[in-house]
Amino acid sequence: MMKSTSDRYGAVAVTLHWLSAFGILALLATGFRAADAPDPAALLRLHVPLGIAVLALTVFRVVWWLALDRKPAPIANTLAGQERLARGVHLAFYIVLFGMFGSGIALMAMSGAGAVLFGGGPLPDFSAYGPRAPHGIGAMLLIALLIAHVAAALYHALIRRDAIFRRMWYGKGKRAD
Repeated sequence: MMKSTSDRYGAVAVTLHWLSAFGILALLATGFRAADAPDPAALLRLHVPLGIAVLALTVFRVVWWLALDRKPAPIANTLAGQERLARGVHLAFYIVLFGMFGSGIALMAMSGAGAVLFGGGPLPDFSAYGPRAPHGIGAMLLIALLIAHVAAALYHALIRRDAIFRRMWYGKGKRAD
């Protein structure tokens, strides 16, 4: 099933979720490692196209949810406050991600690093450019949001035992609540 049902996410939403998750983890890893790497340009040659790919996935994901699919109903017996918190964390993900995309694009444009990365030469000192600070802060916020997201998923899986992971995986399976 391509689209979501009332109790589980469809194949498109599941694919977008997991591709985005792995892409964001790879972006964080390459971004943080580039600062101390012997050849930071090599990591940034992965980081920049991957950032563009995650941007495309995120834009598609927003369009998917706004125009083409509906999210499943909340899991049964979820407190209203928990549901609001979950929606807030997801919204914060989108806000931070779009901020990261914007600051990354601005950093590449202002510093001229795009030409260096794909043409050669020494990398600029990124700290000399304004978008560097929000890009770094955004990375830290993404880590905090990821921790909150994974902690909530583990809470549902291990404490509530409400099959939250089954909702965000492929196949029919049992109802998630």
